[in-house]
Amino acid sequence: MIKNILITGGSGFIGSNLAIKLIDKGYKLTVFDNLSTQIHGKNPDKTSPLYKSIKGKVNFIKGSVTSIQCWKKAIAGQDAIIHMAAETGTGQSMYEIKKYIDVNIGGTGIMLNILANKLHTIKKIVLASSRAVYGEGKYECTEHGVVFPKTREDSDMSNKSYYCKCPICHEKVLLLPTSEDSKIHPSSIYGITKQSQEQIVLTMGKSLGIPSVAFRYQNVYGPGQSLSNPYTGILSIFSKQIKNGNNIKIFEDGKESRDFVFINDVVDATILGIEKDEANYEVFNVGADNPIDIITVAETLRQNFNSNIEIKVTGNYRLGDIRHNYADLNKIQSVLGFIPKWNFKKGSAVFTNWVNSQELQEDMYEKSIKEMESKGLYK
Repeated sequence: MIKNILITGGSGFIGSNLAIKLIDKGYKLTVFDNLSTQIHGKNPDKTSPLYKSIKGKVNFIKGSVTSIQCWKKAIAGQDAIIHMAAETGTGQSMYEIKKYIDVNIGGTGIMLNILANKLHTIKKIVLASSRAVYGEGKYECTEHGVVFPKTREDSDMSNKSYYCKCPICHEKVLLLPTSEDSKIHPSSIYGITKQSQEQIVLTMGKSLGIPSVAFRYQNVYGPGQSLSNPYTGILSIFSKQIKNGNNIKIFEDGKESRDFVFINDVVDATILGIEKDEANYEVFNVGADNPIDIITVAETLRQNFNSNIEIKVTGNYRLGDIRHNYADLNKIQSVLGFIPKWNFKKGSAVFTNWVNSQELQEDMYEKSIKEMESKGLYK
């Protein structure tokens, strides 16, 4: 029976919401987190609503997943591990390669090494993976059927040709929902690290007889999402720009799309992974099953905030970005009974109401763009 649960990265956006829900269900929680300044600010007791939401409710261990001693302390006496600790900025991963590999792959390796070589009480591992493992999603070519386009070329995007092409005939292709059996070909270092995490967790879980499951989250959003991190969370990034009175600059032609899934749905899906044996040794998509283009996101937020800022489609682009990807949810629905309850209209309204209740955050987005531009990754 699972009673004691360790959440690595449990002070993060998903982790803290998950911890609160699990406490409400009667589980005993330990959170293992380094309280990254990029997410929680310089003084988490004052600057991080995420950390404050769980403080005093969980056994908290401050430390890094790159530390063997921290891992040993965190794992002791636990029944299950929900491994969420990770560096998560897709763009940032393209120039902070070592940090992403050390934390995401190295940290996971330390966890599994302990489980393989030390006595423990772990009965299940749940891994927070990402839609980034797919790279571009699944498409259909009128001549060649289901295809998986390659990473878009710099030469094409510099000529404002942003669409994906059939890898065989190079004609335009039609977007399809991406299922778990789709081709895995990540286009960022972040995506590569999540793919590696999946492989080593599921491989070692089976080898050690520890039921393991991986959830490939789409773009998660909702109240509590960090408003200080300029590298991830497009709704937070746009909201900060709007609240600071800055115009929104949209990449490409603005028609690139993502699957935005509300935090409550992500928490519910993840708990199914802990509680249902049917999840064991499987990989599941978690999304809202509905692609929304970035112009629509910006316009929805502008309307919700009752703002008159300008939305500018710039034609600029980031190398490594995908064009489209949204989740096929047939597997998680049939195996675990998960059906998302939140649509984007409802979820974005709740999110913007929460943003309005928060202190104004400095808009650091332009700084992050300049960093990418200096590395030749933003054009």
